[in-house]
Amino acid sequence: MSATTSHVRAIYRKEVREYRRNWSIVSTMAAIPLGIVVFPLILVIALPASAASSLRGDPLVILLGIPALIPSIVATYAIVGERVQGTLEPLLTTAIRREELLLAKALAALVPSLAIAYGMYAVVVVCTKLFAKPAVASVVLQWPYVVAQVVFTPLLATLSIWIGIAISTRSSDVRVAQQLGALAGLPVLLVTYLISFDVIHVTPGLAVGFGAALLVLDGLGWWVVAVTFDRERLITSTS
Repeated sequence: MSATTSHVRAIYRKEVREYRRNWSIVSTMAAIPLGIVVFPLILVIALPASAASSLRGDPLVILLGIPALIPSIVATYAIVGERVQGTLEPLLTTAIRREELLLAKALAALVPSLAIAYGMYAVVVVCTKLFAKPAVASVVLQWPYVVAQVVFTPLLATLSIWIGIAISTRSSDVRVAQQLGALAGLPVLLVTYLISFDVIHVTPGLAVGFGAALLVLDGLGWWVVAVTFDRERLITSTS
């Protein structure tokens, strides 16, 4: 095992343990998905079969708000949480490189976020199959919509994480950082609602364009966070 892998794994495990002990993060991970899932699920189950032919857009695209919101709120704890606890300075004075530190913290936010996002989508799909009218379920669960959920979830989550870590490195209060992280995810949530109600009509070409743009932004976000990560400033400003 290389030194880089060992460092990343050690910090990843520490981050996961910290998240488990922090009830504010755990409650956020539980509350946000439930708040987002309830509305589209009730809507789909309540639709009569006669409404299937006139259904426009994808009601379940709102679920992409989960990877847009949860990771940013979790990731905002990554740096400022350590500052508040007084564990950041000892960590930054070790031989670990900033790329290793950032990658480990990003993975610690990404893995549970993806598990929750995919898990909630699976629950909604099963409930739609079981309780929605068959005609409605066949429209809502078309393969292009399912593929979009699978592909866009990690792209949105990754971008959300880099935004959250960027906020975390500049914040001195955990609650303020998490509030800013939530606000950063709201534009994506708004877009998902507009798509769901077919205000924004997504074509295959537009979907590919969105995906490519997110991929570029993910890479750019990683680069910006790594370049602006000032170890010396974080050490000297840690209280």
